[in-house]
Amino acid sequence: AKAALRAAGACVEGVDGVLSGKGMQQAFCAVRPPGHHAERRNAMGFCLFDNVGVGALQALERGLSRVAILDFDVHYGNGTVDIFRGDSRVLVCNTYQYPLYPFWADGGGEPNIVDAPLHPRSGGREFRAAVDALWGPATEKFRPELILVSAGFDAHRNDPLAHHELLEDDYKWIGARIRGWAEGSAEGRVVSTLEGGYHLNALG
Repeated sequence: AKAALRAAGACVEGVDGVLSGKGMQQAFCAVRPPGHHAERRNAMGFCLFDNVGVGALQALERGLSRVAILDFDVHYGNGTVDIFRGDSRVLVCNTYQYPLYPFWADGGGEPNIVDAPLHPRSGGREFRAAVDALWGPATEKFRPELILVSAGFDAHRNDPLAHHELLEDDYKWIGARIRGWAEGSAEGRVVSTLEGGYHLNALG
């Protein structure tokens, strides 16, 4: 429980840091347990608190009007969707393997939820095409004032929990895309929080 509280608190601290006006533009919260399966009323998977969701609520409390959450974990961020579904202040974008735990098919057709399900054995080409076709237009139209990232590395080819084929260059690519969107409307402000990633060498 103490680690879970610190994980959620780290995202709050990251948000406060990038909104402080003291020149800090980006933060990476290297925390465990992860958070994106924790729903409004239920802990799920390894997740007790939705760390990135707590961070988004902190940003809104501080006066922001538009926050984007971009989730590239191999598992669907059902908790984040459960918390923000229908909340026009928060855009939630997911890429994920389907079918796979938690077996959510989509975010229910809400306009603030952008889902990009990918088949098992999908690789970098499919992942990049989905991000460019779905995340890019939605994020650019939304013009977030802050981007939060649920950074899951369990879609890596070597990870034992799923069947995607992403490599280091794919993560470098998505990082550059996110940085570009942040520079376009969010003054470069990005707070990333570690989600999955269970092959220690690949995660490193």
